[in-house]
Amino acid sequence: MVSACADSGANYTPILDGVPTAAFQADVTDCQALARNQRQFDQDTIGAAVLGAGAGAILGDLDEDGDALGGAVAGALAGGISSAVEASDRRQAIVIECLRGRGHRVVG
Repeated sequence: MVSACADSGANYTPILDGVPTAAFQADVTDCQALARNQRQFDQDTIGAAVLGAGAGAILGDLDEDGDALGGAVAGALAGGISSAVEASDRRQAIVIECLRGRGHRVVG
């Protein structure tokens, strides 16, 4: 689920100022593929989930109830989701900059 969220930015189709050129759709497809293939963002998301799980387990164990497992799950979700949102934003920015680099007037 977290990985799917991170990939959503690569599916972004931006808004143009003006009429799309004949090459626009092919360029969108190419730029989306470029953004999707940035797998280092996936590794960052996995790392954030692992760190979140570790921190959550420690904090959960320190709690009066001593629920390290619950803390680990909550920490993994928080870390993974936060990183997935960031990865999605970065992939969306790649699509936008790629299209601008190909001469399209992208406004958002």
